[in-house]
Amino acid sequence: MIEILIDAFPLIVAGAGAGFLAGLLGIGGGIVTIPALFIVFEGIGIPIEWRMHCAIATSLTIIIATSISSVHAHNKKGGVDWSIMKDWWWPIMLGALAGSFFAKTLKTETLVYIFAAFATLVGLKMLLPLDKIKLGDKLPGGVFRFLNPGIIGFLSAIKGIGGGSFSVPYMTLYGVPIHRAVGTSSLAGLFISTFGGLGYFIEGRDVEGLPEGMAGFIHIPSVIVVASVAVFFAPLGAKAAHAIPRKILSILFGSFLVLATLRLILTVH
Repeated sequence: MIEILIDAFPLIVAGAGAGFLAGLLGIGGGIVTIPALFIVFEGIGIPIEWRMHCAIATSLTIIIATSISSVHAHNKKGGVDWSIMKDWWWPIMLGALAGSFFAKTLKTETLVYIFAAFATLVGLKMLLPLDKIKLGDKLPGGVFRFLNPGIIGFLSAIKGIGGGSFSVPYMTLYGVPIHRAVGTSSLAGLFISTFGGLGYFIEGRDVEGLPEGMAGFIHIPSVIVVASVAVFFAPLGAKAAHAIPRKILSILFGSFLVLATLRLILTVH
């Protein structure tokens, strides 16, 4: 019983943080849950060669719940741009599937370093005053209208995130208001997590040596614990997005990312 509580505590904390940030910033929360899952998975006996794959797959499955809750909360405030998602849904879906299939070819250490590099860049971006940079007044057309969201889906599935860390800055660079970008990113994250998680489920079914409670690379008990907490906190994050100074939250979040990244790197050494 004590061991169960010890394992559950970091997952509960991660679920609260993931849900709140999903609502607040339009991110799926994977950047919070993956370090916690990776550490917990060591204790339950997931082999090191597949540990990061399982953390990413489980994170994506959790993001399905946080995204649904976040989309609902933001849509009530008119914060979801459905016209953008009319173009984005299918390239994001294909990109996420491709990313999850490709991730199986990478070693755990490689995935950790990819995730760590990305998390550090996001953390620095949150700490620095870069929000006023613009590249245009509308989203790109032509082939980039579909290629760019496909790339967002591909990279997000490899990293186990909902894509908000890519899609929110991308939309704001082209004139989409920040609150609408956050809400729309939540909907994009639902497609990324659903089809990325499906890919990890398919790719992990023939892997030997994984403990009980797995569905492919997905650890179902962790999904239940984290998602249950995250769904409760996502609406609170969406409400806070309209009330708390974003600069203060950006600094705190950026600091957390840098520290969590260092902890993750140390775990594989």
